[in-house]
Amino acid sequence: TDLDMAVSKVKLNCGIEMPTYGLGTWLADPFPGLTVNAIEIAIRAGYRHIDCAFIYQNEDEVGEALEKVIKEGVVKREDLFITTKLWGCYHEPEDVETACRNSLQRLKIEYVDLFLIHTPFGIKQGELFPSPNTVLGYDANKMSKTWEAMEALIPTGLVKSIGVSNFTITKTENLLKTAKIIPAVNQVESNIYFQQPKLRQYCKSKGITFVSYSPLGSPGRLDKSDDEPVLLDDPVVKEIADKYKVTSAQICIAFLLHLGDVTIPKSTDESRILENIKSIEVKLSAEEIDRLKTLDKNLRINTYDWLFRPDMDTVTSAWDVKEDETFVLSK
Repeated sequence: TDLDMAVSKVKLNCGIEMPTYGLGTWLADPFPGLTVNAIEIAIRAGYRHIDCAFIYQNEDEVGEALEKVIKEGVVKREDLFITTKLWGCYHEPEDVETACRNSLQRLKIEYVDLFLIHTPFGIKQGELFPSPNTVLGYDANKMSKTWEAMEALIPTGLVKSIGVSNFTITKTENLLKTAKIIPAVNQVESNIYFQQPKLRQYCKSKGITFVSYSPLGSPGRLDKSDDEPVLLDDPVVKEIADKYKVTSAQICIAFLLHLGDVTIPKSTDESRILENIKSIEVKLSAEEIDRLKTLDKNLRINTYDWLFRPDMDTVTSAWDVKEDETFVLSK
């Protein structure tokens, strides 16, 4: 398809190329069958990058769709870039390879292009959704051992690259003290209301590709509060969208692509899947980018507070807000 050619790629620090635009699959599945259909529609429409995770509980449906489109000759496996993620209950080094192999089995593929540590927060072995007494929180020493097990996957051929997700500057710095392989990416929440400019700049300085999830501000989340500002209704975003005769969502995605991010909006709705990929054609002016930059509210929606240790972790401490603020970026 034309769009397949149009999606630009970024070269990761390990040498492989990643399409800068992909389909997220988080929250894709309140109803069985939606994921399969969404992935199939997306791939037929030119999407080549699919972002998955064990904890989304729909890898097997993604696998069903992948198997189908590959069998039908719509794409070859090597045309696709597939990411999946290691969940917190598999941070023990001996669990990492097994978790990866199990994901591959569900996805019905021989390898993933990228395997990420989903969050820096540990959970008791084997507990998917933790209770307050099975959350282990973040431990820098343990994380370095988990990363060592991630590094050991590269020679097995099960993964082409490895990276992290939901890592702050501080946690990345800790990891880099012992890492032999620098993470290829850091996948984090980022959108017009939560731009994370310092983290983006930090990642760039380390050769780590910045991948934005929730580029639309997670409108599909189940735990939204009524007074939360809605990014897609922002008057400036709407004004720019009207000017180009596109949707607010397309402006939100185009903004991140203009900043040089890789971004992975999720949708299971056919018209929006087709609409979102057209964001790659939206060309914003430097002045519009600057206007959109002023809308940053530093509004983190995804706090992962359900992985916090009771009476220990807060949003400020778990996300290293103070440490990251005082961190001095190298020139």
